[in-house]
Amino acid sequence: METVETEKRQGKTLSEEELNKIRFVTFMHIYFASAYKMNKQAAYFYLKKYGGWDYLTENWWALHIDNPDHVVEELYEICYRNGGLR
Repeated sequence: METVETEKRQGKTLSEEELNKIRFVTFMHIYFASAYKMNKQAAYFYLKKYGGWDYLTENWWALHIDNPDHVVEELYEICYRNGGLR
């Protein structure tokens, strides 16, 4: 909370696009963890290690209009192509 209050005092706020990106990436991270019965931390490290996190954060604007189940499948395929488990 301290950093949010500090940013407000300094006149810094997140744009609506940045907030939407954070919301979507957070939602998909938890959705991915649930789909593969992983805890949130394990899902984050898995996505980060095998390129899924970068794919998600770089393409969120296109992915957010897709069905979450399809996005999870895409993340799985990206990770598999980069050495993730089948």
